[in-house]
Amino acid sequence: MQKKLFIPGPVDVTEDVLQKMATPMIGHRSKEASALQRGISDKMRKVFNTKEEIILSTSSGSGLMEGAVRSCTAKRAAVFSVGAFGNRWYEMATANNVPADKFEVEWGTPTTPELVDKTLATGKYDLICITHNETSTGIMNPVEEIAEVMKKYPEVVYCLDTVSSMGGTNIEVDKLGVDICITSTQKALSLPPGLAICSMSQKAVERAKTVPHRGLYFDLLALYDYIQKKDYQYPSTPSLSHMFALDYQLDKMLAEGLDNRYRRHLECAELVREWARKYFEIFTMEGYLSNTLTVIKNTKGFSVGDLNKELGNRGYQISNGYGKLKENTFRIAHMAECSKEGLEALLREIEDILGLK
Repeated sequence: MQKKLFIPGPVDVTEDVLQKMATPMIGHRSKEASALQRGISDKMRKVFNTKEEIILSTSSGSGLMEGAVRSCTAKRAAVFSVGAFGNRWYEMATANNVPADKFEVEWGTPTTPELVDKTLATGKYDLICITHNETSTGIMNPVEEIAEVMKKYPEVVYCLDTVSSMGGTNIEVDKLGVDICITSTQKALSLPPGLAICSMSQKAVERAKTVPHRGLYFDLLALYDYIQKKDYQYPSTPSLSHMFALDYQLDKMLAEGLDNRYRRHLECAELVREWARKYFEIFTMEGYLSNTLTVIKNTKGFSVGDLNKELGNRGYQISNGYGKLKENTFRIAHMAECSKEGLEALLREIEDILGLK
């Protein structure tokens, strides 16, 4: 049985987008490939709200996260973690011998602008990593407030993980002062996994020029330079199938209207939040709730695995808690091509299975 997915990626992909993955191949060094990749970059700039360059990577978002911290840390990185994926960014730094410190807060709470300010005021760091939307805890960090702090530290390269939020909520990359903003295809962009995307500012480019050991495949400077010289082609063979689908999906998103898309995501989020407050509790601190996923406390002590098994029999799937939150929480994603009607049907099934009154 094909299940309807309400998990934080991969998401359900519409049939027309899947069919675009089957487009016949073209030469990746052809003018057609350049036109395809240039068009994607132009459309992604609208989604990112940026005038900066867009880089595509045949990888998960983690590849570009690793590339960012390795390519642009000249002195020391400050990694701010609000959950599992912030911790992973720190692990990437240390695994690549990049000097880094981790500033982890209690799960379910945000990275505050005060913490960022206090950390950068030491003068020890020339790069920071922030998670915009953390799927393990349901936190959406206050990036507008953090942006005000970052204005005090123009020498610091600002990296932002928007893997699970770009395309589902408005993120104004240039206005926020973000130098490297990273996302990937399998979440709010509504595509299969396998392609990552980032923006790269001139400040990040100039910083990367000072870093001697940037790696090879994820060397952001090499990717940036190559597409300038080779008219939007890449040093390694890219996933053209993903690019055909992404180009088509971006047209669909722009036709829907980005504001309409963000409003739809927020309406879906508010529906799930209201339901969670009625029957359970929201795990995440109020005021910092994700617009693409809700993490709910398992206040009734049921087996999340058993719930998901029965949901599977009925054609649905949600997520258990992540890591140390596995049985204490469960997660309902409301991203990509989500609808209130689809979520209402899911929630009725959960109510029926658990006997919620």
